[in-house]
Amino acid sequence: MKGKPDGFQKRHLLPLVAVVAILLFLFFYFGSHSSGKSALEYGSRSLKKLGSSYLGSDEDTDSRQEDASLKLGLDDTEDGTVSKSFPVCDDRHSELIPCLDRNLIYQTRLKLDLSLMEHYERHCPMPERRLNCLIPPPPGYKIPIKWPTSRDEVWKANIPHTHLASEKSDQNWMVVKGQKINFPGGGTHFHYGADKYIKSLANMLNFSDDNINNEGRLRTVLDIGCGVASFGAYLLSNDVLTMSVAPNDVHQNQIQFALERGIPAYLGVLGTQRLPYPSRSFELAHCSRCRIDWLQRDGILLLELDRLLRPGGYFAYSSPEAYAQDEEDLRIWKEMSALVERMCWKIAVKRNQTVIWVKPLNNDCYMEREPGTQPPLCKSDDDPDAVSGVPMEACITSYSDRDHKTGGSGLAPWPARLTAPPPRLADFGYSSEIFKKDTELWQKRVDKYWDLLSPKISSDTIRNVMDMKANLGSFGASLKNKDVWVMNIVSEEGPNTLKLIYDRGLIGSIHNWCEAYSTYPRTYDLLHAWTVFSDIEKKGCSGVDLLIEMDRILRPTGFVIIRDKEHVINFVKKYLTALHWEAVTTESSLEDQDVDEVVLVIQKKLWLTSESLKTA
Repeated sequence: MKGKPDGFQKRHLLPLVAVVAILLFLFFYFGSHSSGKSALEYGSRSLKKLGSSYLGSDEDTDSRQEDASLKLGLDDTEDGTVSKSFPVCDDRHSELIPCLDRNLIYQTRLKLDLSLMEHYERHCPMPERRLNCLIPPPPGYKIPIKWPTSRDEVWKANIPHTHLASEKSDQNWMVVKGQKINFPGGGTHFHYGADKYIKSLANMLNFSDDNINNEGRLRTVLDIGCGVASFGAYLLSNDVLTMSVAPNDVHQNQIQFALERGIPAYLGVLGTQRLPYPSRSFELAHCSRCRIDWLQRDGILLLELDRLLRPGGYFAYSSPEAYAQDEEDLRIWKEMSALVERMCWKIAVKRNQTVIWVKPLNNDCYMEREPGTQPPLCKSDDDPDAVSGVPMEACITSYSDRDHKTGGSGLAPWPARLTAPPPRLADFGYSSEIFKKDTELWQKRVDKYWDLLSPKISSDTIRNVMDMKANLGSFGASLKNKDVWVMNIVSEEGPNTLKLIYDRGLIGSIHNWCEAYSTYPRTYDLLHAWTVFSDIEKKGCSGVDLLIEMDRILRPTGFVIIRDKEHVINFVKKYLTALHWEAVTTESSLEDQDVDEVVLVIQKKLWLTSESLKTA
C-alpha cells in the first residue's frame, strides 16, 4: 500500500500532541489524591460521546430522550432503538431540587401563603414540566473529602457558596480557607463548639458522665433549623443519630453543606404539612435559635413536635425567650409556658439560655385536664403516622391504650434495639420470628453486596447511603459495622413500617418514587433499590424518570445496587451508556434461590461539561 505524505502525518500529530498535553496539565493540576481527584481523571472515557454540551464530538448532538411516558417493559422507541444520550441541563440547574424549585412556583403562579412557609414545602412539577436532563456538576467539582475528615472540611468548588461564612462569621458556622471550607463546630447558640454545648445539655439532665446518649436510652434526635448541622455532626460520636432539618430558605445551602460533610440531613420545613416521619420517632427535639414562632396558629408547630416525640421525650429550646428580660421576650415566654403546660409538658430543667421540657409517659395528664382545655386531643380516627399530604392539626396526639399502660416506648437501649423486635411490630401482624429472619436474610445480602463492591471500594469510599425501599430497615441495620449512615425510605402507599425503623434506632422518611426526593444533587454515595422499579411499574410511573432522579442524587463515582426482576435489570442496562454509568457486575439472587431476583451493581462515572473544564 502506498504510504501517506509527511505533511499528512504532521497535520494529524500536532493536534494529538496538543490534546495529550492539555490532558496531562489538567491531571497534574487537580492532583492525584483520591479526596481531590478531578473529574477528568475519572471520567475521560465518558467524555468521548457526550454531544455538543460536553467536551467531545458532536456525534450524538441530535439524540433525543425517549417519550417521558415510557414505562418499564416498553424499553424501545418506535424504531426499536434507545436514545444514545440524555440532554444535559443548563449549568444554572447544577443544584436543582425539582420539588423545591422556587422558579417553578413563580412560573406556575402558585398561590401560596408565604407567612405559613408554604413556598418552602414540596411542589413537584407536572410530567410535562420536568426537565428530564442530566444535572451537571459545578465547575471544578472534585471527589468529596472522605469521612471523618469531611465533618470538618469540604471542597469549596463542590458547593461554591460562601455567603454563610461571612453572614455567620461571629458564630463559627464555617470559614473559607483557600480551596476548602472549614467547619469549626459552632452554631448560632454555641459559638464555642457543639461538643461543649452537647455536654452541657447532658449535664442539665443529669445523664451519667455527661453523655447525651443516657446509656443508650437516647438515640434519635430531630434538630429543627439545623444550620450546617454541626449539632448533629458532634452527636454522632455519642452514638446518637440526628435528623437535621432545614428549609431551602435564605440560607439556601445549609443542608447541602451538611450532606457534603457526611451528616444525615433533610430539606424540610414546619409549614402546613406534617413532617415525613411517624409519631413517636425521636427521643429529643432540638431548636437552637431556630427563629420559629411556636405560638402561631394555636401552637400547631409545637404540637407537630409533640406528635414526633416519644413518651418521656425531651424538647431542648435555646432562645432569648428562655432568658431575656425585655418586655416582648417575657410575653412570649409567658404564653409559651402556658401552652406547653396545657400540653402536659413539664420543665425538666432550665439553666442560663436553655430550657428542656419533657413529654408525659402516659395519658393521665391529658385525662385530668379541665373540659374545653386548648389545645384539644386529636380525634380518635386520626392516624398519627399518616404524613403524606396530611395537614398539621392543632391537637394533642394521645397514646394508644397499649402505650398508655406500658408508660413509655418499651425500647431496648442502643445498640440492642437495632436487632431486638420493636414493640410496634405487632401493629403489622408480624411475629418476632419474621423480624429475626428478615434481619438475618439482609445481613447475608449485604455481606454479598460488599463482596461484589470490594474491588472498587475501600473502608472510607461510602458514607451517605439511601435504601430506597427499606421495609423493616434490615438493610440499614446490616451496615452497623460500616462507617456509614442510611436514609431509609418507606413508600407512602405501603405499610408504614418507618416507625419500626425508628424503633430500631435508625432514621428515614416517607416518599413516593414517582416524584423527586427532597435533597440536593450529588448527595449520596450508594443507592439501594430493591424492587423499586417493579413498584413504580405497577403504578404506571416512568422508569426513565426514576433513573434520571437517581443520577441526580448520586455522587459522581458513587454506586447503585438494583435488586429486581430480570426484565427490570435488562431495562436499566439499556440506559447505562446514556447515563454515563458503568456496570460493575450482575449476579443472580444467591442467598434465597426461591426468589426470582437479579442484582445489578453500577458505578456512576464522573464527567464535566465543557464550561466546567474551561473554568478548571
